Amino acid sequence: MNAIARQSTVSDIIDEYDAKAASVEQAIKAYEDACTAIEMAGTIMGTYVEPILRGKAYVHADNMRKNLVSSGWKAIYSRLNIDRIASAKDKKLFERTLAAPPELTFDNAKATFGPYLENPRSHILRGLAETFADLDPAYKSHSKVRIGVKGLPKRVIISSWGNYSGTYGKDKFRDIVNALAAYRGQPLMEWEEFNAIAMMHRAGGDGILDGREASETDRYGKVTTAQTIDRGMTVRTFSNGNAHVFFAPDTLTDINKALAEFYGEVLPDAEEEEAKPRAGTSVSKDLQFYWSPADVVERALEFAGVYNLREWRNNPPEPSRILGGDGRIMDAIRSHGHRAFGIEYHSSRAAEARAKGHNVLTANFLECPVKPEFDFVLMNPPFYGRHYVKHVRHALQFLKPGGILVSILPATAWYDHGELKGEWRDLPVGSFADAGTNVPTGLLKIRRPA
Repeated sequence: MNAIARQSTVSDIIDEYDAKAASVEQAIKAYEDACTAIEMAGTIMGTYVEPILRGKAYVHADNMRKNLVSSGWKAIYSRLNIDRIASAKDKKLFERTLAAPPELTFDNAKATFGPYLENPRSHILRGLAETFADLDPAYKSHSKVRIGVKGLPKRVIISSWGNYSGTYGKDKFRDIVNALAAYRGQPLMEWEEFNAIAMMHRAGGDGILDGREASETDRYGKVTTAQTIDRGMTVRTFSNGNAHVFFAPDTLTDINKALAEFYGEVLPDAEEEEAKPRAGTSVSKDLQFYWSPADVVERALEFAGVYNLREWRNNPPEPSRILGGDGRIMDAIRSHGHRAFGIEYHSSRAAEARAKGHNVLTANFLECPVKPEFDFVLMNPPFYGRHYVKHVRHALQFLKPGGILVSILPATAWYDHGELKGEWRDLPVGSFADAGTNVPTGLLKIRRPA
């Protein structure tokens, strides 16, 4: 009886890579020696007539090493089943990284793939949230993804489905199917299943992902048959190139549950001002404060137009006067060559900012008298309920005429409440995960009239 083959580990893959990387020149020489032997086998006394090997490949050591490291990374990716965990955006990023991959070591592999294995469900949920946030504003609304809330659309529209110059629409559809498949524990959609849906359309019907079998006869009379897995969706295509994807009730419920689990129930997104926060999966100890991650702060500075003075070679502008938020915002403002003044109610956070050399007033911002002397206001007001509206409206009065305010806000401020008007930019899904919440967020920019 044959012994059961032992499954390779990440260490096995890296050991194989190290051994082959160290033997590149040896392998190339063995290949060249074999080519020479073939040529000699076709001649007498080495007398040349014509080459035996036609189209002989010339192997370069650098190309071989590059292929080795890319192959090693891809082997680990497949061995760890990252394809079932990573979001569609992460998968695309990994494919681009393979063009110029980093050094393949155990530490690098652990740093790259370890987070997926430590908490796979969080990455599956984030992938689903990223996919659906791009489809309809309702999926960015924290208040519409609570269990029992009937606010999610029963269908989505995908453009460029019939665009023969690209696969945008079809790739977007596969992202939807695979995000739900990962959540449900179903097999991911392969091209064979997708082609089965296309066959149904060519036959004049809807592409219903309910476990049907589809067949098609090609121009040679051959019959192709493919099976779809029950996905709980129906696809209808139209002559304008769009496709409408309809969700069955159970599928819509699963979308709702997955998004509610990812976003959590921390914020009431209050219809009533005094609503109390509810426990959820992404709870910050201080419900009134989520510190500002570095990437979010940089996006806010760019949105406001606060440029780094080092980019100005001649006649640099005078440093702007800016009213900042928490210490992390003021850190970034100072790094861009500007003066920052902060108002912080929490005494410990105010002391921490002052210890860094920032000018901070410990006070309740809403009780501070208005001083319209700032070029910019950059703020991260409380996400809780609709309390942020008071903060933003009060902050606007601190701006000089023509000044700009950029505020970090929960997405419900723009998509549901609509009490503040200006220019809106969505932040990436999970931008505040490190701060203790997955609530969808964005940036609102308001300019005070000159």
